[in-house]
Amino acid sequence: MKRPTWPLAGLKSAFATALALSLVACGSGSSDVEEEQEQLPPERSVSLEGNLRTPATFTLTDLKALPTVTQTVTYQASGSPTTRTFVGTSLWSLIETAGVEVNPDRRNDIHNHYVIARAPDGHRAVFSLGEINPNFGNRASLIAWGEVINGETVGLDGDGDLRVTSPGDVRGGRYVSALEKLEVHSSGSTVEGVGGGLSTAFAVSGAVVKAGTWDRAALEALTDEALGANALALEERTVGSDVYRGLDLWTFLDKAVGLDTSHGFRIPSLPMYLVGTGSDGYKVVVSLGELDPGFGNHPALLAWEIKLGGEDTFQELDRNGFARLILPNDQRNGRFVSNLIALEVFVAE
Repeated sequence: MKRPTWPLAGLKSAFATALALSLVACGSGSSDVEEEQEQLPPERSVSLEGNLRTPATFTLTDLKALPTVTQTVTYQASGSPTTRTFVGTSLWSLIETAGVEVNPDRRNDIHNHYVIARAPDGHRAVFSLGEINPNFGNRASLIAWGEVINGETVGLDGDGDLRVTSPGDVRGGRYVSALEKLEVHSSGSTVEGVGGGLSTAFAVSGAVVKAGTWDRAALEALTDEALGANALALEERTVGSDVYRGLDLWTFLDKAVGLDTSHGFRIPSLPMYLVGTGSDGYKVVVSLGELDPGFGNHPALLAWEIKLGGEDTFQELDRNGFARLILPNDQRNGRFVSNLIALEVFVAE
Protein backbone atom coordinates (compact mmCIF):
# COMPACT_ATOMS: atom_id res chain seq x y z
CA MET A 1 0.00 0.00 0.00
CA LYS A 2 1.41 3.40 -1.01
CA ARG A 3 2.42 5.50 1.99
CA PRO A 4 0.55 8.85 2.21
CA THR A 5 2.33 12.07 1.37
CA TRP A 6 1.42 15.64 2.23
CA PRO A 7 1.91 18.66 -0.09
CA LEU A 8 4.34 20.98 1.64
CA ALA A 9 3.66 24.11 -0.40
CA GLY A 10 -0.11 23.78 -0.03
CA LEU A 11 0.16 23.19 3.69
CA LYS A 12 2.33 26.25 4.28
CA SER A 13 0.02 28.39 2.07
CA ALA A 14 -2.97 27.31 4.14
CA PHE A 15 -1.15 28.30 7.32
CA ALA A 16 -0.33 31.73 5.91
CA THR A 17 -3.96 32.34 4.84
CA ALA A 18 -5.34 31.24 8.20
CA LEU A 19 -2.87 33.46 10.05
CA ALA A 20 -3.75 36.49 7.94
CA LEU A 21 -7.48 35.99 8.50
CA SER A 22 -7.01 35.59 12.23
CA LEU A 23 -5.04 38.82 12.46
CA VAL A 24 -7.77 40.74 10.61
CA ALA A 25 -10.47 39.22 12.81
CA CYS A 26 -8.58 40.26 15.92
CA GLY A 27 -8.15 43.85 14.73
CA SER A 28 -4.40 43.49 14.24
CA GLY A 29 -4.22 46.81 12.49
CA SER A 30 -3.78 48.67 15.77
CA SER A 31 -0.26 49.83 16.53
CA ASP A 32 -0.47 48.46 20.08
CA VAL A 33 -1.12 44.91 18.84
CA GLU A 34 1.57 45.20 16.17
CA GLU A 35 4.09 46.37 18.75
CA GLU A 36 3.19 43.52 21.10
CA GLN A 37 3.55 40.97 18.28
CA GLU A 38 6.91 42.34 17.29
CA GLN A 39 8.20 41.62 20.78
CA LEU A 40 7.18 37.95 20.68
CA PRO A 41 10.07 35.52 20.16
CA PRO A 42 10.10 33.76 16.76
CA GLU A 43 8.30 30.44 16.63
CA ARG A 44 10.57 27.43 16.89
CA SER A 45 11.28 25.82 13.50
CA VAL A 46 13.41 23.17 11.81
CA SER A 47 14.78 23.37 8.28
CA LEU A 48 14.88 20.38 5.93
CA GLU A 49 17.71 20.95 3.45
CA GLY A 50 20.21 19.25 1.18
CA ASN A 51 19.78 16.89 -1.74
CA LEU A 52 16.00 17.38 -2.03
CA ARG A 53 13.53 18.48 -4.70
CA THR A 54 11.57 20.71 -2.31
CA PRO A 55 13.54 21.87 0.74
CA ALA A 56 11.35 23.45 3.39
CA THR A 57 11.26 25.01 6.83
CA PHE A 58 8.66 23.80 9.30
CA THR A 59 7.47 25.84 12.24
CA LEU A 60 6.07 24.21 15.34
CA THR A 61 2.60 25.09 14.05
CA ASP A 62 3.34 23.43 10.68
CA LEU A 63 4.49 20.22 12.35
CA LYS A 64 1.45 20.06 14.62
CA ALA A 65 -0.80 20.27 11.56
CA LEU A 66 0.75 17.14 10.01
CA PRO A 67 -0.41 13.58 10.80
CA THR A 68 0.49 12.91 14.42
CA VAL A 69 2.32 9.84 15.70
CA THR A 70 2.54 8.85 19.37
CA GLN A 71 5.60 6.78 20.29
CA THR A 72 6.69 5.26 23.61
CA VAL A 73 10.44 4.59 23.92
CA THR A 74 12.86 3.45 26.60
CA TYR A 75 16.56 4.31 26.63
CA GLN A 76 19.43 5.13 28.98
CA ALA A 77 19.71 8.79 29.95
CA SER A 78 22.37 9.99 32.42
CA GLY A 79 23.08 6.36 33.29
CA SER A 80 19.50 5.43 34.16
CA PRO A 81 16.68 3.92 32.09
CA THR A 82 13.95 6.37 31.12
CA THR A 83 10.63 5.75 29.39
CA ARG A 84 8.91 8.60 27.56
CA THR A 85 5.95 8.90 25.22
CA PHE A 86 6.71 11.39 22.45
CA VAL A 87 4.25 13.03 20.07
CA GLY A 88 5.32 14.26 16.65
CA THR A 89 5.48 13.58 12.93
CA SER A 90 7.37 10.91 10.99
CA LEU A 91 10.88 11.91 9.92
CA TRP A 92 10.70 9.50 6.98
CA SER A 93 7.40 11.00 5.79
CA LEU A 94 8.86 14.53 5.81
CA ILE A 95 11.85 13.39 3.74
CA GLU A 96 9.72 11.29 1.40
CA THR A 97 7.40 14.24 0.77
CA ALA A 98 10.32 16.60 0.13
CA GLY A 99 11.65 14.10 -2.45
CA VAL A 100 15.26 12.94 -2.40
CA GLU A 101 17.24 13.76 -5.54
CA VAL A 102 18.61 10.36 -6.59
CA ASN A 103 20.86 9.26 -9.42
CA PRO A 104 18.47 7.58 -11.90
CA ASP A 105 21.34 5.56 -13.33
CA ARG A 106 22.15 3.93 -9.97
CA ARG A 107 19.90 1.14 -8.71
CA ASN A 108 18.21 1.96 -5.38
CA ASP A 109 20.27 5.14 -5.03
CA ILE A 110 18.04 6.12 -2.09
CA HIS A 111 20.17 3.71 -0.02
CA ASN A 112 23.24 5.79 -0.88
CA HIS A 113 21.93 8.72 1.20
CA TYR A 114 21.82 9.77 4.83
CA VAL A 115 20.21 12.50 6.96
CA ILE A 116 22.08 14.39 9.65
CA ALA A 117 20.20 15.97 12.56
CA ARG A 118 21.84 19.09 14.00
CA ALA A 119 21.45 21.12 17.20
CA PRO A 120 22.73 24.68 17.82
CA ASP A 121 25.42 23.46 20.24
CA GLY A 122 27.08 21.39 17.50
CA HIS A 123 25.65 18.02 18.56
CA ARG A 124 24.75 15.95 15.55
CA ALA A 125 23.63 12.43 14.69
CA VAL A 126 23.51 10.54 11.40
CA PHE A 127 20.75 8.22 10.22
CA SER A 128 20.99 6.37 6.91
CA LEU A 129 17.84 6.72 4.81
CA GLY A 130 17.63 2.93 4.59
CA GLU A 131 17.68 2.80 8.38
CA ILE A 132 14.56 4.98 8.79
CA ASN A 133 12.75 3.64 5.70
CA PRO A 134 9.81 1.55 6.98
CA ASN A 135 10.40 -1.00 4.22
CA PHE A 136 13.99 -1.66 5.33
CA GLY A 137 15.50 -0.63 8.69
CA ASN A 138 12.10 0.58 9.92
CA ARG A 139 13.50 2.80 12.68
CA ALA A 140 10.42 5.01 13.05
CA SER A 141 12.16 8.24 14.05
CA LEU A 142 9.94 11.23 14.82
CA ILE A 143 10.35 14.96 14.79
CA ALA A 144 8.81 15.23 18.25
CA TRP A 145 7.13 18.45 19.42
CA GLY A 146 5.50 17.15 22.57
CA GLU A 147 5.19 14.29 25.01
CA VAL A 148 2.43 12.67 27.02
CA ILE A 149 2.69 13.18 30.79
CA ASN A 150 -0.10 11.95 33.08
CA GLY A 151 -2.35 11.52 30.07
CA GLU A 152 -1.87 15.09 28.81
CA THR A 153 0.18 16.20 25.81
CA VAL A 154 2.60 18.96 26.78
CA GLY A 155 5.51 20.73 25.10
CA LEU A 156 9.07 19.43 25.30
CA ASP A 157 10.33 22.61 27.00
CA GLY A 158 13.77 21.50 28.27
CA ASP A 159 14.35 19.60 25.03
CA GLY A 160 14.16 22.82 23.02
CA ASP A 161 10.62 22.44 21.62
CA LEU A 162 11.70 20.02 18.84
CA ARG A 163 13.59 16.75 19.05
CA VAL A 164 14.42 13.81 16.78
CA THR A 165 13.82 10.35 18.25
CA SER A 166 15.61 7.06 17.63
CA PRO A 167 13.34 4.25 18.85
CA GLY A 168 15.22 1.06 19.65
CA ASP A 169 18.48 2.79 20.59
CA VAL A 170 20.06 1.67 23.85
CA ARG A 171 21.04 5.21 24.88
CA GLY A 172 19.70 8.64 24.04
CA GLY A 173 22.64 10.12 22.10
CA ARG A 174 20.73 10.19 18.82
CA TYR A 175 17.70 11.85 20.42
CA VAL A 176 18.96 15.26 19.25
CA SER A 177 17.39 17.99 21.40
CA ALA A 178 16.81 21.62 20.34
CA LEU A 179 16.69 20.32 16.75
CA GLU A 180 17.23 23.13 14.26
CA LYS A 181 18.30 21.52 11.01
CA LEU A 182 17.99 18.27 9.02
CA GLU A 183 20.23 17.78 6.00
CA VAL A 184 19.92 14.98 3.43
CA HIS A 185 23.06 14.13 1.47
CA SER A 186 24.45 11.55 -0.92
CA SER A 187 27.20 9.47 0.68
CA GLY A 188 30.14 11.04 -1.15
CA SER A 189 31.56 7.61 -2.00
CA THR A 190 34.00 7.68 -4.91
CA VAL A 191 34.48 3.93 -5.36
CA GLU A 192 33.41 2.75 -8.80
CA GLY A 193 31.97 -0.66 -9.60
CA VAL A 194 34.07 -3.08 -11.63
CA GLY A 195 31.32 -4.19 -13.97
CA GLY A 196 29.88 -6.86 -11.70
CA GLY A 197 31.04 -10.41 -11.22
CA LEU A 198 32.32 -12.34 -8.25
CA SER A 199 34.40 -10.42 -5.72
CA THR A 200 37.51 -11.92 -4.12
CA ALA A 201 38.51 -9.08 -1.76
CA PHE A 202 37.31 -5.73 -0.47
CA ALA A 203 39.21 -2.54 0.43
CA VAL A 204 38.67 -0.61 3.67
CA SER A 205 39.36 3.14 3.53
CA GLY A 206 38.37 6.52 4.91
CA ALA A 207 38.20 7.46 8.59
CA VAL A 208 39.93 4.31 9.81
CA VAL A 209 43.21 3.52 11.54
CA LYS A 210 44.22 0.58 9.32
CA ALA A 211 43.23 1.03 5.69
CA GLY A 212 43.88 -2.05 3.59
CA THR A 213 42.53 -4.96 1.60
CA TRP A 214 40.82 -8.02 3.02
CA ASP A 215 40.21 -11.41 1.40
CA ARG A 216 38.67 -14.50 2.94
CA ALA A 217 41.94 -15.82 4.33
CA ALA A 218 42.62 -12.52 6.07
CA LEU A 219 39.14 -12.45 7.59
CA GLU A 220 39.35 -16.04 8.80
CA ALA A 221 42.74 -15.33 10.34
CA LEU A 222 41.04 -12.86 12.69
CA THR A 223 39.16 -15.77 14.28
CA ASP A 224 42.24 -17.94 14.82
CA GLU A 225 42.29 -19.20 18.41
CA ALA A 226 46.07 -18.76 18.40
CA LEU A 227 45.39 -15.01 18.75
CA GLY A 228 44.06 -15.67 22.24
CA ALA A 229 42.16 -12.72 23.67
CA ASN A 230 42.64 -10.82 20.39
CA ALA A 231 40.73 -13.40 18.36
CA LEU A 232 37.35 -12.27 17.03
CA ALA A 233 34.34 -14.56 17.44
CA LEU A 234 32.87 -16.27 14.39
CA GLU A 235 29.19 -15.31 14.51
CA GLU A 236 25.95 -16.44 12.87
CA ARG A 237 22.83 -14.50 11.82
CA THR A 238 19.54 -16.00 10.64
CA VAL A 239 17.71 -14.42 7.72
CA GLY A 240 14.51 -16.23 6.82
CA SER A 241 15.37 -19.91 6.54
CA ASP A 242 19.08 -19.28 5.88
CA VAL A 243 21.94 -18.82 8.33
CA TYR A 244 24.94 -16.61 7.50
CA ARG A 245 28.33 -16.90 9.20
CA GLY A 246 31.14 -14.38 9.48
CA LEU A 247 32.21 -11.41 11.65
CA ASP A 248 30.05 -8.90 13.44
CA LEU A 249 30.45 -5.74 11.34
CA TRP A 250 30.86 -3.35 14.28
CA THR A 251 33.45 -5.64 15.91
CA PHE A 252 35.39 -5.83 12.65
CA LEU A 253 35.45 -2.03 12.33
CA ASP A 254 36.15 -1.37 15.99
CA LYS A 255 38.72 -4.11 16.74
CA ALA A 256 40.34 -5.22 13.47
CA VAL A 257 40.34 -1.95 11.50
CA GLY A 258 39.95 0.78 14.11
CA LEU A 259 37.88 3.94 13.69
CA ASP A 260 39.63 7.28 13.34
CA THR A 261 38.01 9.40 16.05
CA SER A 262 40.26 12.43 15.64
CA HIS A 263 37.19 14.44 14.59
CA GLY A 264 36.83 15.14 18.31
CA PHE A 265 33.11 14.55 18.84
CA ARG A 266 32.22 13.44 22.37
CA ILE A 267 30.38 10.34 21.06
CA PRO A 268 32.59 9.35 18.12
CA SER A 269 30.21 7.04 16.25
CA LEU A 270 27.23 9.39 15.99
CA PRO A 271 28.45 11.66 13.15
CA MET A 272 30.00 8.72 11.24
CA TYR A 273 28.69 6.37 8.56
CA LEU A 274 29.83 3.46 6.40
CA VAL A 275 29.36 2.91 2.67
CA GLY A 276 29.44 -0.65 1.31
CA THR A 277 29.97 -1.03 -2.45
CA GLY A 278 29.39 -4.12 -4.56
CA SER A 279 31.23 -5.13 -7.73
CA ASP A 280 28.34 -3.78 -9.85
CA GLY A 281 28.59 -0.36 -8.14
CA TYR A 282 25.59 -0.91 -5.84
CA LYS A 283 25.98 1.28 -2.72
CA VAL A 284 24.45 1.22 0.73
CA VAL A 285 24.97 3.67 3.62
CA VAL A 286 24.86 2.36 7.19
CA SER A 287 25.19 4.84 10.05
CA LEU A 288 27.73 3.87 12.69
CA GLY A 289 25.22 4.94 15.33
CA GLU A 290 22.98 2.16 14.02
CA LEU A 291 25.81 -0.40 14.44
CA ASP A 292 27.30 0.83 17.72
CA PRO A 293 26.26 -1.56 20.56
CA GLY A 294 25.83 1.46 22.82
CA PHE A 295 23.19 2.98 20.54
CA GLY A 296 21.41 1.24 17.63
CA ASN A 297 23.04 -2.13 18.40
CA HIS A 298 22.17 -3.57 14.96
CA PRO A 299 23.76 -7.07 14.62
CA ALA A 300 25.02 -6.49 11.07
CA LEU A 301 27.31 -9.19 9.72
CA LEU A 302 30.26 -9.34 7.35
CA ALA A 303 29.45 -12.82 6.04
CA TRP A 304 31.44 -15.25 3.90
CA GLU A 305 29.50 -18.47 4.47
CA ILE A 306 25.85 -19.53 4.33
CA LYS A 307 23.83 -22.53 5.47
CA LEU A 308 20.78 -22.71 3.22
CA GLY A 309 17.41 -23.62 4.70
CA GLY A 310 17.08 -27.36 5.15
CA GLU A 311 20.82 -28.04 4.87
CA ASP A 312 23.21 -29.06 7.66
CA THR A 313 26.51 -27.53 6.59
CA PHE A 314 27.87 -24.10 5.71
CA GLN A 315 29.14 -23.36 2.20
CA GLU A 316 30.61 -20.43 0.28
CA LEU A 317 28.30 -17.63 -0.81
CA ASP A 318 28.68 -18.59 -4.48
CA ARG A 319 27.08 -15.94 -6.74
CA ASN A 320 27.07 -13.40 -3.86
CA GLY A 321 30.86 -13.23 -3.99
CA PHE A 322 33.32 -14.12 -1.28
CA ALA A 323 31.75 -11.67 1.23
CA ARG A 324 28.34 -10.07 1.71
CA LEU A 325 27.06 -7.31 3.98
CA ILE A 326 24.05 -8.60 5.95
CA LEU A 327 21.58 -6.54 7.99
CA PRO A 328 19.42 -9.28 9.53
CA ASN A 329 16.88 -7.03 11.27
CA ASP A 330 15.78 -5.31 8.05
CA GLN A 331 12.30 -5.91 6.65
CA ARG A 332 13.77 -6.60 3.18
CA ASN A 333 17.28 -7.35 1.93
CA GLY A 334 17.74 -4.24 -0.22
CA ARG A 335 20.59 -3.10 2.06
CA PHE A 336 22.44 -6.43 1.74
CA VAL A 337 25.52 -5.77 -0.42
CA SER A 338 26.66 -8.80 -2.41
CA ASN A 339 30.07 -9.17 -4.08
CA LEU A 340 31.53 -6.64 -1.66
CA ILE A 341 34.52 -4.71 -3.01
CA ALA A 342 34.76 -1.72 -0.65
CA LEU A 343 33.92 -0.38 2.79
CA GLU A 344 34.44 3.37 3.21
CA VAL A 345 34.05 5.16 6.55
CA PHE A 346 33.09 8.85 6.58
CA VAL A 347 32.51 11.64 9.10
CA ALA A 348 29.51 13.83 8.19
CA GLU A 349 30.81 17.39 8.25
